[in-house]
Amino acid sequence: MAADGTFRTKRGHEARTLFDEGLGCNAIAKKLDVGVATISRWAVAEGLKFDRSQTALAVRAHTVDLAEARVMLAQKMAVVASEMLDKLDGTYLVYNFGGKDNDYSEHILDEPPVEVVRNVVTTAGIAFDKATKVLEKSVDGLTGAHSLLDALANGFRSAADDYETPADE
Repeated sequence: MAADGTFRTKRGHEARTLFDEGLGCNAIAKKLDVGVATISRWAVAEGLKFDRSQTALAVRAHTVDLAEARVMLAQKMAVVASEMLDKLDGTYLVYNFGGKDNDYSEHILDEPPVEVVRNVVTTAGIAFDKATKVLEKSVDGLTGAHSLLDALANGFRSAADDYETPADE
């Protein structure tokens, strides 16, 4: 790169071609095996600006995906907590390996011991708290998802309104 920030080589022409094809700063840097900052400086020196609208849409879509993943995780946590609590309603198997002969013994209790119940209830409570917090965060994510979808729909509607059918059709 020259002192003024422009490429004076074949690479400069490649960068310009990639820019004209609509590639973003990161994609150009990756293709040319140079740093993103190098491409940014080149673009500034050339008086070029990258279209950030695609990046913004990608970030919004990623945010929606993360919100959906949080909801799915909260559902799994709720199922696990519920299954753990359900296991407290029946008999409880207590077993042991060991002794000098390394033998196995087991006993079936009418109900789980108090420490087991306490651990399960505590674990289920933690899962419930975490799931609740996840769902609280996801409300914002879902609102964002709806606004993103609304924005896309409005954009398509606007594009359709502006579309002119070619004369030969």
